[in-house]
Amino acid sequence: MTVKQQFVTIALCVVATMITRFLPFIVFSDKKPTPRYIQYLGKVLPPAIFGMLVIYCLKNVEILSGSHAIPELISILVVIALHFYKRQMLISIAGGTIAYMLLVQLVF
Repeated sequence: MTVKQQFVTIALCVVATMITRFLPFIVFSDKKPTPRYIQYLGKVLPPAIFGMLVIYCLKNVEILSGSHAIPELISILVVIALHFYKRQMLISIAGGTIAYMLLVQLVF
């Protein structure tokens, strides 16, 4: 990529990020109540997205070969335990990721 192409790419990324961040505040102002379907989507989409991410992460796990999905299972248990202990999503995700990487690199 030339310097001009790099600049245009970065500028487009910045503009796209700004639009996605500011647009909800412009469309849904404090003066009008938030529509019910938007409130509904705000409640159901986060769990649905996390469920989809779990399925995506586990789609290529081979239970009958290799490490028999033991590192994945232990990491899932670490995520669940951390979430029940701290109730902090970031800590749960980071803890599970660290546990998985350590298991894969050092144990299995």
